[in-house]
Amino acid sequence: MKETNAWSLNGFLGLLLFIIGGGIGVFLLTQERIAPGIILIILGLIFVSTITAVNPNEASVITFFGSYLGTIRKSGLWLIVPFSNRKKISLRVRNFNSVKLKVNDIEGNPIEIAAVIVFKVVDTYKALFDVDSYEKFVEIQSETALRHVASKYPYDRFESEGYSLRGNADEVAAELSLELQQRLSVAGVEVIESRLTHLAYSTEIASAMLQRQQASAILSARQIIVDGAVGMVQMAIARLESEGLHLDEERKAAMINNLLVAIVSDRSASPVINTGSLY
Repeated sequence: MKETNAWSLNGFLGLLLFIIGGGIGVFLLTQERIAPGIILIILGLIFVSTITAVNPNEASVITFFGSYLGTIRKSGLWLIVPFSNRKKISLRVRNFNSVKLKVNDIEGNPIEIAAVIVFKVVDTYKALFDVDSYEKFVEIQSETALRHVASKYPYDRFESEGYSLRGNADEVAAELSLELQQRLSVAGVEVIESRLTHLAYSTEIASAMLQRQQASAILSARQIIVDGAVGMVQMAIARLESEGLHLDEERKAAMINNLLVAIVSDRSASPVINTGSLY
């Protein structure tokens, strides 16, 4: 079953019937007409007991002796079936912040991950009757989906290309939202958005992974420096030859060696003046 609209009338009609029935009943009691007066008063109380108030962004689920009669979503004062039971449920947009979960990524590295889930109830029947507690259901399924998605990707990509948890946060969040929607549809819940709020290596490997990241960054920087240094040396030799200064192979090798050492070295160069000859 799915959510349906419950039968309802304007609640102020019930107030009017209560006032009329109660007033006439009291008048009949004063005229010593006990039985009709009591009956009218009881009917007036029945009418007033059928009145329910629905707040904005709230729904009232109506059941009658175990049977689902429908849901009232429109805010206001309403007159419903007598002796029915009402269950209020919020339709507001809500957040769920997961705890920090410790999981293994696809490479087996332990990581810590957490997410925030934005959701709202769209089907009150499923939220109340298809699961025991839809809020607890959202909590457990969100953590389960987060663990499953986190185990499908590495924390970071050092060599190969592809998605990673750190480098593709938007794509991972979109996949998490899709999987959550599939899991939570049974509870009548719509997932509006999900985002990672915490992502880090676990404490036992955080130091080693930090060194690995630093080494990878240094290697990338060195590669850029070497490429630039080779280009600068080529430009220098070409400029000297264009100015008419022709160097033999040995002088070119010495010049290339000196320039590369001065440019690529991570320390400042100490110039040495050569007053003699290379030969």
